[in-house]
Formats: sequence, structure tokens, C-alpha cells
Amino acid sequence: MEELVDKLEALQILEREEFKKLLLCNDDYLFERARCVAQKVYGKNVFMRGLIEFTSYCKNNCYYCGLRAGNKEAERYRLSKEQILECCKIGYPLGFRTFVLQGGEDAHYTDEILVDIVREIKAAYPDCAVTLSIGERSYESYELLFKAGTDRYLLRHETANDEHYKTLHPDSMSPINRKKCLHDLKKIGYQVGCGFMVGTPNQTLENIVDDLLFIKELQPQMVGIGPFIPHSNTPMGGKNAGDVRLTLNILAILRLMQPNLLIPATTALGTLDARGREQGILAGANVIMPNLSPVEVRKKYMLYDNKICTGEEAAECVNCMKNRIKQIGYELSISRGDCAGFQR
Repeated sequence: MEELVDKLEALQILEREEFKKLLLCNDDYLFERARCVAQKVYGKNVFMRGLIEFTSYCKNNCYYCGLRAGNKEAERYRLSKEQILECCKIGYPLGFRTFVLQGGEDAHYTDEILVDIVREIKAAYPDCAVTLSIGERSYESYELLFKAGTDRYLLRHETANDEHYKTLHPDSMSPINRKKCLHDLKKIGYQVGCGFMVGTPNQTLENIVDDLLFIKELQPQMVGIGPFIPHSNTPMGGKNAGDVRLTLNILAILRLMQPNLLIPATTALGTLDARGREQGILAGANVIMPNLSPVEVRKKYMLYDNKICTGEEAAECVNCMKNRIKQIGYELSISRGDCAGFQR
């Protein structure tokens, strides 16, 4: 196993069977090497992102997501520009230098509205980065948002395998368009994030190897990996959650495969395991995303069941994470936390 880890750390391409062996390994040498690589690039810094979940409306009907249009039990809301700016106002003194605006694919937020919001945030906080995570849009839309000052864009590819994609999404959604959007974002000049869930129904190790090879080809700046957690009001509500160890192995493989990546230790990891986010950092992750959304709407943004941190005030959440990260020998960084070597 050490030979495969060392080969990956040397940035050599593994064979598919070698990737599968690493995915299933129980040797903590994988995590040790991933930590070393992350620390060579970023030291022991963990970067904070202030997550603002600004709309729970979504036009799509993905089979796994609690925000799916077909979930008639979901409570819907939209934040105004003023509410979003208030979230930033709360977050800035707490040390947030990146604000992540995340929501469903909601046609209410036109390019004009979003451009105005981005410009207002950048004018008020010029030393901060703005990240958007709002799904598939046209090249022209992405370009307008970039010119308005958006720095980063998160768009999980969900799966690189077309057949597996069809088991997660209705026919109205296309894996070809999903990948096209990611390539468009890169061409425009964003710091780009892709990613996928671990343990979705029908996912195989072959699918995960496809994902790793797709990420190697795309060369994104960020990759978000978290375990699948079912939502009871979806077609996948009765399925089993993803495996924490497999998720951690993937984080470590990604760190070795692409050392400069920004990799979050996700809320989903912390939902399945009380120390999941700490384990993620110790497996090579270097980003956390505390929630800056108004407390009164957080329980309405339920992508999956039993999501943690839905009742904490922002300051409470930051202090908690600061202490937990300190206990494992890391520290929260008060900086934008851009991808090492990236130039806009």
C-alpha cells in the first residue's frame, strides 16, 4: 500500500485497479502522507468560508436532494440583498474573508439581481472573495457574474459516469451540460470547484475511479467530497448513507493527486461522525464552511436529514470550530484562502 501512496505522491498516474486498492485501504499511512502534502503547500492553516444559503427554491428534481422541486413538504424562502449583506456584516468581524452564496437553481435571481448583490459585497468588503454555488447557467451568465467580481464558483459534477448520472437525475438534466459548465467556468477565469457524493445508490468503485480521473483532467482549484445522506422526502429517502472511511480515503487521494487543491471537511462528514470534520482535516482537507445564514431559515435548507449546525449563531459556530481545530494542531486562517499558485 505504501508503494501506491508514494507513487501517487510523486504525481504519477495510477492504474484503475491501483486506485481501487487505495480506495479500500485501511492503512493510515495514506492520511499521514496527505497531511504532509497539505502542510507543504498551506501549512497548518484551515480556511473559513462563510456559507450563506440564500434560496431554498430549485427548479430541478434531483432524486437525492431535499430541495428538489417535487418535495412539497419543503419550506421555501429567499433572502433579499439586504439580508445577504447583513450576513456578511456579521461574518466579517468574525474573520470571514470568503462569502459563499449557495442556493437551488432559482430563476427569481436573474443575472441583474445577482450582479448587483456581488458588486455590493465586493464594494463593502474589497479584501474578501465571493463564491457562488447556484448550479448550471449559460456561458454569458457566468461571464457577467465574473466581471461583477465573483472569484470562485462551486458546481459539483455529481458523477463522471453518464449511466450513474441518470440514476441520480431526471431526463431534463444532462451530464454533458454539467461538464460543459465546469469547462466554461475554467475558461472564463474562475477558481472552479467540482465534486461528488460518496455512497449514492448504485455508485461503484469504478464510478469513483471515473470521478478521480475526471478531476485529474479538469484540474479544478477546489473539490467538494462528502458522504451521501438520504433525505426522507426524496425517492432515495430509504437508502443507506455513504461510508465515512471511504470518503476520507478519497480526500487523501485527491490531496496527493493534486497538492494545491482547496478541499472542505464537509458538514455532511460532521453529520455522520461527531469528529468527521476533524478527521477530514487530518486526511488532507483544509477548508471548513460555517453557516452565516439567518438562524430562522437554516432548518428550511435541508439537503439531507439530520443536518448539524442548524441552530447555532455564527459566533458560536466559529468559536466551536476554532477550538476543535486547535485541538488537532491546526488553526483557522483569517485570509481569503485562494488556491496556491492561482492567478486571476
